[in-house]
Amino acid sequence: MLLVIGNKNYSSWSLRPWVALKVLGVPFDEKRIALRRPETKGEILQYSPAGRVPILRDGDTVVWDSLAILEYLAEKYPQLWPSDAAQRARARAVAAEMHSGFAALREHMSMNTRKRYPGKGRTPEAMADVARIDEIWSQARGPFLFGDFTAADAMYAPVVLRFRTYAVEVRKKSYMDAMLALPAMREWIEAGEREPEAIAELDLYG
Repeated sequence: MLLVIGNKNYSSWSLRPWVALKVLGVPFDEKRIALRRPETKGEILQYSPAGRVPILRDGDTVVWDSLAILEYLAEKYPQLWPSDAAQRARARAVAAEMHSGFAALREHMSMNTRKRYPGKGRTPEAMADVARIDEIWSQARGPFLFGDFTAADAMYAPVVLRFRTYAVEVRKKSYMDAMLALPAMREWIEAGEREPEAIAELDLYG
């Protein structure tokens, strides 16, 4: 498998399938394409006509979009969703909610693993998103949202990093702690901190 991703410091969408593959222990090659450069679009288009990362290539199969990649992986590795049908439906629902919602959080608390912005980004709309995510996390059934790590946790992994950057307090801090303790998350953070690129448009507060 080949996973094409963007900057680890900034690309929240890339983190999702990357951390899932790492937790699953699936070997894969990685191609990182630095974002917001003149050549970025052309480089990405070599791998997918959608022109966005992440992209998974598995032999002749090409899958783009984080959630689509996770669903593709779940067909090969069913443990990526809960085994119980009702919990599996709920996990898919909260994953889809993350995929399609929380626009204010994305706008006002962009992902940046290298920086710390305590107190920033707290618009009413962003805090409404925070409250909803806090509600979802407060119902976690174990160290992760559904006991063991699932695709739902992969979808919320970038939010854990956003809340870390902006010092957002949540009721279920143990969930954030469990996510941040994953070797895969530590590996991603350390790699992001070593990246040389700085993207001004995504660095909202300096």
